[in-house]
Formats: sequence, C-alpha cells, structure tokens
Amino acid sequence: MNQPGGVRPSVQVTTAGAARAYTRSVVREQWESGFRTAREADIIDLLLVVSELVTNAIRHGDGLAGFDVTPALGGVRITVEDHSDVVPESAYGSGALPAVHRGSGYGWPLIIRLARDITIERRPRGGKTISMLVPLRAADRHSPGAEQPA
Repeated sequence: MNQPGGVRPSVQVTTAGAARAYTRSVVREQWESGFRTAREADIIDLLLVVSELVTNAIRHGDGLAGFDVTPALGGVRITVEDHSDVVPESAYGSGALPAVHRGSGYGWPLIIRLARDITIERRPRGGKTISMLVPLRAADRHSPGAEQPA
C-alpha cells in the first residue's frame, strides 16, 4: 500500500485495529520522550479519531488507500486516503450529534469535536485524502500515579 509522504509503517495498515496500533507506536516512539508522555485522555481521543477515519475509508470510501501518522507541533497529524471521490456532507458540519439515535452518524461529529485543521482533498487519480491534527498534551508528571523522573 502506498503511504502519504512516502512513509511505510512497520505493520501493514488494513484495519482500524492495525491503524490504532501503528498510531500508538508512533506516539510512543516519536512524540513521547524521557521528559514527556501524552495524557491518556488525549490518546483515547486520538485512537477514536483514527478508528472513525479508517473505518469510514473501509466502509464508505471504497477501501483504505493509505494511512500515515506524523508528530506535529501540538499533537499528531493523521492522514487517511481512500478510493472514493465522495466527500461526506457531515465532514463540513458543526460537530453537532444527531438529534435522533439511528445507530450511526456519530463519526464525523466526533472527529470535528476532537480534531483541528481538517482538510479534505481529491486525489488526482481518484479518491480523496483526509488530513487533520489531533491535539496531544503532555501528562502532568506530578499527578497521583504519574511516574516521577529519576
């Protein structure tokens, strides 16, 4: 699978589970350091966004064409490519949850609430690329249960 930015993950990303695992490894290896770790609540938000994007690409975008995770100032940039030219109307919504529960329709409102700098671009050979920044904050080292630096 071709990856955005020419980066190939160490695992083949074909499922939401593989995307979450790869994302967690990138955060651990490239965002975190001996002096900072990401807040667990932010990791949960990040993995939820990754699950929604990859699942949408598989279910509604004619399949996953690419997946990339890049550490960025203030968080992690997620990029997902699929094979469909269709841009979901809800991607440009307010982030409001559906008024009536129908079992679906929550993905894009959650993404809009949790991510920043969302862009959707059509790819020259068909399909689209969706990219966004998911904010990460450093965990408070002095909170109960947090590991103290040596």
